[in-house]
Amino acid sequence: MRIRDIKSYPVWVGNRNQLIVKVETDEGIYGLGESGLSGRELAVMGALQHFREFLIGKDPMQRGRIWQELYRSQYFEGGRVLLAAQSAIDIALYDIVGKALGVPVYQLLGGKQRNIIPCFATAAGETGEQMLESAELLWSHGWRVIRTGTLLPRRPASSNHFEPRESIPYTAQWLVKVRETLGSELTLGIDYHHRLSIAEAASFCQRLPAGTLDFLEEPIRDEAPEAYEALRKLTNVPFAVGEEFSSKWQFMPYLERHLTDYARVDICNVGGFTEAMKVAGWAEAHYIDLMPHNPLGPVCTAATIHLAAAVPNFAWLEVRVTQSENLYQSASALNDVDALFPVQPRLEGTSFPVSDAPGLGVELDETLVKSHTWQFWEAPHWERVDGSVTNW
Repeated sequence: MRIRDIKSYPVWVGNRNQLIVKVETDEGIYGLGESGLSGRELAVMGALQHFREFLIGKDPMQRGRIWQELYRSQYFEGGRVLLAAQSAIDIALYDIVGKALGVPVYQLLGGKQRNIIPCFATAAGETGEQMLESAELLWSHGWRVIRTGTLLPRRPASSNHFEPRESIPYTAQWLVKVRETLGSELTLGIDYHHRLSIAEAASFCQRLPAGTLDFLEEPIRDEAPEAYEALRKLTNVPFAVGEEFSSKWQFMPYLERHLTDYARVDICNVGGFTEAMKVAGWAEAHYIDLMPHNPLGPVCTAATIHLAAAVPNFAWLEVRVTQSENLYQSASALNDVDALFPVQPRLEGTSFPVSDAPGLGVELDETLVKSHTWQFWEAPHWERVDGSVTNW
């Protein structure tokens, strides 16, 4: 069996694009992958075109060797664009091998260690009252692990304004109310989306009574592990870090120096199954659980379910379509995803069952996907009140 073609399908669904990659073989078996670099699909597609030129004719069963060739056979190895492309190819190759052998992907990773994949949901809302109502709604539907987002005490003058020092006391106040309302059984976290400095993150944590938060996700940017080391000395709140990492080497200091307590591995960015399993093993050696990033589409979800099924050190999987949040923004967009992927993972309560179908267990309507368009999308460009640029 040999690789015959690699196709990219950038499709707009809901409020963002999904970049689906299809790897075809000369035996008619194909695999699906997904790239995780949202907003930079054209750059990833360029990388995929470069990779395609020397992958045609390769044996897809040799996925480990192909990973090394994709990474090492260039002077400028690594980086988020190249690894997003490489991730999609690697996931698709595992899909091919699973189908060729007639086994689900988790069997290629050592077998299934759990039958269901527990998830966490996000309590949405622009105000504290809305966030609390959202959390109560999720609680009433059985969710016991809930993440919130950041809040501002008043609607900013411009939609692209975010002032951290205004957010800190207001967000802390409402997190305390969520904890008081839902009680100690709730596992509660917040995603600060790397919007704070060290001092701001410490101030935020110090405003919370002990036991309020079970995890703080991405409070500061991740380029400097030393910054997280400094923040660790200022708070005992567990960190969840890593959704932006694009290799095991980026994870290395965070695992070796225990700068994160949950590894937010993104299989569509970190290098696919080949690299994610290495990160998982490294994390296990340091008693750190995976809490995978999962903000994309059904292919990413399916791949992450297989990863989560195969590793011993797993906590919860992010899911973005719940009673409180719809990643696709509307029922029509959600129906569109269902049409594009007639076979895909389906949430049952607050968990995903693990599919026993060969490969990933996802099917794509290729005729329909070809009728979809790609749209330019930029993440919000945020400013502080003084006009300076800040993180989204």
